[in-house]
Amino acid sequence: MAQSRPRLLLVEDDPQLGPIMAQVLDEVYEVTLIADGEAALAEADGGLYDVMVVDRRLPSMDGISIVETLRRAGVTVPMLMLTALGTVQDKVRGLDAGANDYLVKPFEFEELFARLRAIRRVGSGEGPFVRIGEWEFYPDSRAIYSPYDGRTILTDRESELLKLLAVNPQRTFGRDEILRAVFSADDTPGTVDTYVHYLRRKTDPDIVTTVRGRGYRLGML
Repeated sequence: MAQSRPRLLLVEDDPQLGPIMAQVLDEVYEVTLIADGEAALAEADGGLYDVMVVDRRLPSMDGISIVETLRRAGVTVPMLMLTALGTVQDKVRGLDAGANDYLVKPFEFEELFARLRAIRRVGSGEGPFVRIGEWEFYPDSRAIYSPYDGRTILTDRESELLKLLAVNPQRTFGRDEILRAVFSADDTPGTVDTYVHYLRRKTDPDIVTTVRGRGYRLGML
């Protein structure tokens, strides 16, 4: 028996974009398209969906209110917010409302599919992720997803090293700093070089950047 497709609720009132999005998303998902905010809220509250895509600006009830209301009601379905407003404040407002991720219009469908895959993985227990270029790193589960080859599990030390760099993407760490943060007192600076090599070999050579004379920082920025 063929496996059923995941159900996606698309809340988009643009009369041209909405049907196009529904048609493209239908390649992977069973899509329900709704153009009105209040109608979408009622549908989401009563329906069993695996993921939602919610436009920021909608008639009768905006996307922020939909997400906030559903989260207060205990609805945990992963939600991606679409917005034409690309300011940091607008993005933060959407995430604080309870959206798992956001995407600024105009967008490429390839990126939309990738972000939907990512937030569904979060909902399935991988935990929060950090985007590194086109890669998705999940520190809680030590998983990193390639845009080409799928899922790789890192060792504890590989994951801790990458996490240190990923949460401080603009900072260069010396080998001694990395040793204190990630490794034991018995390890040497050469251990850091070894684990950087392991990370690059498992993922991408550019995922960690060598800063000559100073140490390492996150690459692919």
